[in-house]
Amino acid sequence: MSGDKKAKAKAEQAKGKVKEAAGRAVGNESMEAKGRAEQAKGDARQAKEKIKDVFKH
Repeated sequence: MSGDKKAKAKAEQAKGKVKEAAGRAVGNESMEAKGRAEQAKGDARQAKEKIKDVFKH
């Protein structure tokens, strides 16, 4: 997996977790949902890169 894209996926996941936790802490459901969505985007990006690696080898 490309190091740059892997790092971007991990950063999105971490940012999403922080946003979700912050939203939960202050009772902001919208922020919490955006955090979950961001985590899902990072998960999808990571899965895509892993699939590309499988077919590359």
